[in-house]
Amino acid sequence: MADPENTLIMETTKGRVVIEMRPDLAPGHVERIKTLARRGFYDDIAFHRVIEGFMAQTGCPHGTGTGGSDLPDLKAEFNAEPHVRGTCSMARTNYPHSANSQFFICFDDARFLDKQYTVWGKVIEGMENVDKIKRGEPVKDPDRIVSMKVAADVA
Repeated sequence: MADPENTLIMETTKGRVVIEMRPDLAPGHVERIKTLARRGFYDDIAFHRVIEGFMAQTGCPHGTGTGGSDLPDLKAEFNAEPHVRGTCSMARTNYPHSANSQFFICFDDARFLDKQYTVWGKVIEGMENVDKIKRGEPVKDPDRIVSMKVAADVA
């Protein structure tokens, strides 16, 4: 079993997804995700941008891709981890240091994103549930994160 302090249990409207976080790659981003998960920030947040063959994006409190948390934006922690199926990476604006709360999960390889977006984890269980998330840009009646918890807090 992965380290419970660095494992997320995300219940979605399509089923459970377990994410192994990588503080070795992106310590600041992992800390942010855990802080927000522990506050309940991600509970009932929509997958607002879901592109077939690419990725499912979530983490905007408005459900539009325009918002973040009340915490300051993060300094980029770009790393050499590849954007492949199951990779969890932070969304941002054109400004590199603008990641806040939004993240995406890759459906397929998206290597053109490598070293330009901060990879902070990967799906280790439930990728078939990620595959079922409703597509759209924006998504009509989107799937949602029902709850997102740090495994250490659930055990």
